[in-house]
Amino acid sequence: MRVLIAEDLYLLRDGMVRLIEAYGHEVVATAATGPETLDALLKWRPDVSVVDVRMPPDQSDEGLRAALAARAEVPGLPVLILSQHVEQLYARELLADGAGGIGYFLKESVFDGDQFVDALERVAGGGTAMDPAVIAKLLAGGSATRRLGGLTEREHAVLALMAEGLSNQAIGRRLFLSDSAISKYTTSMFGKLGITDDEAGNRRVLAVLAYLNNP
Repeated sequence: MRVLIAEDLYLLRDGMVRLIEAYGHEVVATAATGPETLDALLKWRPDVSVVDVRMPPDQSDEGLRAALAARAEVPGLPVLILSQHVEQLYARELLADGAGGIGYFLKESVFDGDQFVDALERVAGGGTAMDPAVIAKLLAGGSATRRLGGLTEREHAVLALMAEGLSNQAIGRRLFLSDSAISKYTTSMFGKLGITDDEAGNRRVLAVLAYLNNP
């Protein structure tokens, strides 16, 4: 993969460069401010980008805004956003266009190399990768909790892993269940939630995340 890294902290940026290259991927460019990030995204159009939310000059949400602006210019441009804290608003804005190729991870997750690179590869492929901590926050939201009350414990576990962006096969491996068992849980779960279960994996993930994001 051709990867762009936008992070203003040198040590974290350099660490991600080394990590990604250790997995055999190429870092084609780096950026340290919001404006640099937007310019680099549009110039390089990488297979996937890692973009910090808070960047100079204002240290607010310049990185997120640069990523959203680039995706407006290049629909579906794959971006994985990094944040210091779980902010549901960021997840909502990232998912708004429904195009896929997006991820939202906490910075602390970068230190799990396998998980982080797996997320990058899913996002580069047009999929969705959400940090488990982000999903846990969405699941714990007041309205989501009320609407999920009809799910069994197993269906709740399947929903959480699906929302992270995992395929049925990956969910089955996590829960030590067969593909057919996961399919049955998914069908039951979507029936209870009123979500259309189509065969397009990413659209299914986006439907779940939209459901969890709705007030």
